[in-house]
Amino acid sequence: MAWIGLVLLLLIFILTVLFLFKMGSSQSNSSQNLPPGPRTIPILGNLHIMDFKRPYKTMIKLAKEYGPIFHLQMGGQEMVVLTGYETVKEALVKHAEAFSGRPIVPIFEDYTKGFGIVMAHGENWRQMRQFSLSALRAYGMGKRIVEDKISEECSVLIKTYETYEGKPFEPATILKAAAANIIVSFLLGKRFEYEDATLLRLLELIEENIHLVVTPAVLVYNMFPMLGFLLGAHKKILNNKKEYHEFIQATFLENIKEFDENIQRTFIDAFLVQQEKENKKSIDSYFHNDNLIGLVDNLFIAGMDTTSNTLCWAILLMMKYPEVQKKVQEEIAKEIGVRQPRTEDRVKMSYTNAVIHEIQRFADIVPTNFPHATTKDITFKGFFIPKGMHIVPLLSSVLHDESQWEKPHEFYPEHFLDSEGKFVKKDAFMPFSAGYRVCAGENLAKMELFLFFTNLLQRFTFQPPSGTSKDDLDLTPALGFITPPMPYKTCAVLS
Repeated sequence: MAWIGLVLLLLIFILTVLFLFKMGSSQSNSSQNLPPGPRTIPILGNLHIMDFKRPYKTMIKLAKEYGPIFHLQMGGQEMVVLTGYETVKEALVKHAEAFSGRPIVPIFEDYTKGFGIVMAHGENWRQMRQFSLSALRAYGMGKRIVEDKISEECSVLIKTYETYEGKPFEPATILKAAAANIIVSFLLGKRFEYEDATLLRLLELIEENIHLVVTPAVLVYNMFPMLGFLLGAHKKILNNKKEYHEFIQATFLENIKEFDENIQRTFIDAFLVQQEKENKKSIDSYFHNDNLIGLVDNLFIAGMDTTSNTLCWAILLMMKYPEVQKKVQEEIAKEIGVRQPRTEDRVKMSYTNAVIHEIQRFADIVPTNFPHATTKDITFKGFFIPKGMHIVPLLSSVLHDESQWEKPHEFYPEHFLDSEGKFVKKDAFMPFSAGYRVCAGENLAKMELFLFFTNLLQRFTFQPPSGTSKDDLDLTPALGFITPPMPYKTCAVLS
């Protein structure tokens, strides 16, 4: 077993060298007026004070001690955390270009290779984002054709819930399948039955990866990539990705067989047309198959997981606050009646609109936001932040900012209502982030949330199972990069 001792000695040597390098770097940075932060210890930096299960909780506590901008060192990774509405908005909106980069995070780099849109960099990101936004508009995001697809999916979802005849069931998987079908129809031109084995396997792979990406093993890998051979979680993520991408490739090949540039049916078709145009101009085009697979991956996960998890929170909160559910149902009955809801109904449904916004604020499903990076040296609020610095614009701190919300830690739809009961927008409402990296599918998500929520509450009253009181319902979020509620059961009782 002598080799184990040699490996340990080698690791100690590598970590010591890295620590000394970081110490030198930190001393250099300290003369440049970096934001303040907690004292570090050798090798670990500030890892010893972090809650690995919910790091955003630790960051919010640190902001109370060091202010809205502070510096952390997570092992070998330096970062600056931005907290509170005013600070996050100023960075992401007023200085949008300077804070629009993405840092090199080992697990994300291993997964994306810089392709797609979410974790892409530089010109690749700019071209893929421009194309994606253009394609989203061209294929009707925010238009009647997409609304019709959502309404059709709502009808299927309602029929599925009706089969439980008011008996307890877990709503999460069915909601994920319904939300997945909306984005799949746009990306691939098809839909899945809710019990389809391929769909269920894709959802399983995605959910497992979202959970694994914030486990201690992966966080340690991100801080010390050279320890990867001792850890297994990041390998599982990449194996899941391989299986998921094999499905995307197979679907992509099917589209190529049926492709006709004069009849563009899907996002993939639009990409193929653009790919052909760009390849005529340059052999170094960004419109290659790796970017196509990356885009489909990114848009599918973002379009499915955030919407479905918000709806999971919606049902749980309606059970927890039946008086709110009743008021929403009364407004639906008054403004819509028995016909199927449409997006134009939203403007006359102030209370329902306020409830949906408050569900998103309270649920806080992406608490840490995707990491940003500075694209240039910048002096921000009196502090020097160098180019390439890992930035955490903490969305949770914005959605629970005590200077912006009357009851930031409670579910309170009145946050979005004026004294006359009319809906009011709030600048501090930014669950989709802000600036150049704002969610590309924001308008689609808003449409889905309104239509799914109103369709469900028009048809059902959601109640806890027999023997469970509303006080028994747990509002503690589950662990993950995206934070759904803990698993629960509901009874969908016909209204």
